[in-house]
Amino acid sequence: MQKFYKVFLVVFIVFIAINLYAINWQTEILGDEDNVRFVFSAAAAALGLLVLFVMDTWSRIGAKK
Repeated sequence: MQKFYKVFLVVFIVFIAINLYAINWQTEILGDEDNVRFVFSAAAAALGLLVLFVMDTWSRIGAKK
């Protein structure tokens, strides 16, 4: 994994951790306005992780040819 991808990997993991910490687990996850914001932010970071791994895989496939 290139340094560029590693930096974004750390950033996305930190975003997910902060958002999971900020969610109020005593209320409904999608019922409270504040929770919805944190859930969507964590989901966006998880999607970013998925895209990051796809891009890393594609760069490895392209380098082998």
